[in-house]
Amino acid sequence: MLDLPIPRVSPGEHGVAWLRARVARFSDGDEHSRRRAIVERELAAVDAVALRRGRGHHVAELAAALGVRVSVADVEVVAECYQPHRPVSAAADAALDRLVAAFGGVADEVTANRIGILVQACSATAALIAGENPPVPSTRRLDETGEVVEVDLTGRPFGSGRHACPGRAHALSLAAAAGRFHQLHYRDEPLLLPNVWDFATAAALVADGYPAIGTTSFGVAAAHGLPDEAGSTLRETLALAGVLVRLPVPVTVDIESGFGADPRELAARLWDLGVAGVNVEDAAGDARAHADLVRGLKDGAPGLFVNARVDTYWLGRDHDTTLDRAHRYVDAGADGIFVPGVIRDDDITALVRAIPVPLNVLAQRPLADLASLGVKRVSTGSLLYRAALDAAVTAARTVRDGGRVEPATT
Repeated sequence: MLDLPIPRVSPGEHGVAWLRARVARFSDGDEHSRRRAIVERELAAVDAVALRRGRGHHVAELAAALGVRVSVADVEVVAECYQPHRPVSAAADAALDRLVAAFGGVADEVTANRIGILVQACSATAALIAGENPPVPSTRRLDETGEVVEVDLTGRPFGSGRHACPGRAHALSLAAAAGRFHQLHYRDEPLLLPNVWDFATAAALVADGYPAIGTTSFGVAAAHGLPDEAGSTLRETLALAGVLVRLPVPVTVDIESGFGADPRELAARLWDLGVAGVNVEDAAGDARAHADLVRGLKDGAPGLFVNARVDTYWLGRDHDTTLDRAHRYVDAGADGIFVPGVIRDDDITALVRAIPVPLNVLAQRPLADLASLGVKRVSTGSLLYRAALDAAVTAARTVRDGGRVEPATT
């Protein structure tokens, strides 16, 4: 259905009608190619990854990246009646005139398509931020008889289709910047993420002030008598996620290498549960296949924080492929890169400088040291689970040997 023609719009010389008649969104053939080239050229000059560091309204952030200052309210009122089947208000026409002035005052095709970037990003990105999937629920096409039909976009990757969205990466970055969990990765101090295997441990850590909780695949597997990294704990992971999301902090889930599940379906299921992010490991395998996995997760839940793990240091091999892997995963939509096992100052510094998204490492160095090197997320991994086991065995041994263990008061 997405291969069907775009409905034509009526010619217009003023206001929103003028905009509709000159943007790539509502054109086809040579007109569309020419206008889309304008949009692609404009967006190519905007660093999509840098947009993840924004703190303002997503429209204002994108406008600033395009080199203009606009009224967000003007963009919003135009966006409300941008679609050709919606009535245009006098207020929208007036707002459009102000936007033309903000973009230099020349009412030509270039200006129309630059404004179109902001207008189209307005509601779609807001929907991404709100966690709606798909963020654009439907589109309109002409069927074989020339009738306008509504095409349901449910289950389709965001931004796909005949007129694939050229600003997909930018929209995802803007949504990431607005997300609560995403923002924890852009503070001055690193996010210390404790990794848990049950609700009680997670609740105790939240009560102690931790702003987010992660799971540990090792702990989840061991607690259920199953092997780690064998793709055998999908059911247990989903069940744990379902109870952890009752906590008042963002939750991110370790999904090993994806459990062999369809990444779109898995991501959508986790997002529907209320999960804020996932950690997915490459086991130093095929980088291209892992990039496809990352892309699938983002397609299934665009607002999900995908932390792509590079296991070259953890497994002690192919260190020279680390950056190539990281860049592939970022290009596929990864919001963060996790390199467990990297410890040396110079190695960490090189990764921080070269990777354009937050770097995550294990808690194998003092937190202050990692902060000074630019690390943005520090995970405990299986450390807490192993420490809990050790404490339990030590307590039991103490009692067995005639000693006394004072129960914790918190």
